[in-house]
Amino acid sequence: MNDEINYTNNPLHGLGLQDLLTQLVDHYGFETLYAYLNINCFKTNPSIESSVKFLKKTEWAREKVEIFYLYKYKNLPRVSSEQFALPPRKRIIPEGQTPREPAELSLEDAERVREKQAQKAAEHGKTKHYQNSKPDRYW
Repeated sequence: MNDEINYTNNPLHGLGLQDLLTQLVDHYGFETLYAYLNINCFKTNPSIESSVKFLKKTEWAREKVEIFYLYKYKNLPRVSSEQFALPPRKRIIPEGQTPREPAELSLEDAERVREKQAQKAAEHGKTKHYQNSKPDRYW
């Protein structure tokens, strides 16, 4: 019962995946969702029904959409470090934090975000050192 009380402090509590997607698509459209989330169900023959079907089967994609819903569409402040590791539906929104107007997003902004992420990934790859990549001796 205590868990039930905690989850009511989350905008995802009681919200079905189809309703969540409908809200996102009505506000942003499939093109913007694909640009920000890079999930193919928003690009190839997109529909609410096919997206729901895919997201129900694919946990990582569903969580990505739920995080987008919480922090872009509901425009909540960043999650605390304790809550970061939890799936979006299990996160507890602190008292006093209420959803705000949806973030204004553009395709140009999405491209800048992707470029920034690609640059970080490239930098991370450059600094990564592999230990024991070659055996000390060959048999």
